[in-house]
Amino acid sequence: MLSKEEYIKLSLEYNLFFARIMKEHLIFIEASLPIKNSRLILDIDDLKKDFESFLLEIVYLANKQIGEDVLSSNELVTQYTLNAELLTEFYTGVCIDTDITKLEMNLVPKYNKNYSPELYEKVYNLNMEAINLVDNLIQLQRDLTDSVLDCKIFITLYPLLLEHTFEEAEVYLNILEKLQSLDESILDNNILKKEVFWNEIMEEHSMFIRGLLDPTEGNLINIANEFAALFEELTIEAKEALENNSPAEEITEKSLEATEKIKDFKSEATEGLLNCNIRSIIIPLLADHVLREAYYYLRILKSSN
Repeated sequence: MLSKEEYIKLSLEYNLFFARIMKEHLIFIEASLPIKNSRLILDIDDLKKDFESFLLEIVYLANKQIGEDVLSSNELVTQYTLNAELLTEFYTGVCIDTDITKLEMNLVPKYNKNYSPELYEKVYNLNMEAINLVDNLIQLQRDLTDSVLDCKIFITLYPLLLEHTFEEAEVYLNILEKLQSLDESILDNNILKKEVFWNEIMEEHSMFIRGLLDPTEGNLINIANEFAALFEELTIEAKEALENNSPAEEITEKSLEATEKIKDFKSEATEGLLNCNIRSIIIPLLADHVLREAYYYLRILKSSN
């Protein structure tokens, strides 16, 4: 069973990362739907605002309550996040609460081991709120993906990207449910299970980047292709090692090396997009979004070592 201290710290850290990821998924969907779907767009925007309100509450609670490793990892915000939000808002007209980002940029890590009983209750209630929000998000994503695959709705996002966002929402929901039951399996240190999931995520990121680049960006397309092939192979190796109960060290070292490289690629791509040096149809915030997920995965891999 998780201790109250573990519960509070993990709840705040997971919510800071995943709630931002979820609300950005909604931004990408909203910006990619034709105006014909104006009613759906408004519903999506309402849910996005709900996630922003929730995330703002989490940010206020998290100050001086979370680990230095999380704050220094760049998984919550990067040096590009604020500019990426401002440029995305300018391009798409989707309103983004940048005050959340400014607050996150100034978060301070935990300085003592004590948590108040009031904080535990607040976190518990916020986790319940998050479960409700993610349930609503999953239902929306499921309905939208079905409509796209049935050719009832057109959207300028790949069906695979929609399924990708759906999978991440399910991971977040599973984490929240484990937290609420104080399930200590959330502390499971089986790195191979995480590598199977996140190597596949990195592979899909590479494919999305490749497909959203302008055809004239041949060099970048080739690099994205190489990363897609690399992470596909790493996913296979991690699955085999997991099934055979093999040692994780060698595959984890390869995953770490590959993720460091794709992090650098994504960072350069984000900077290039913000400076208008890359031809593409990539929303600037999407570039920063996938960069933060690489930073998140890097922290997991490094902590396993």
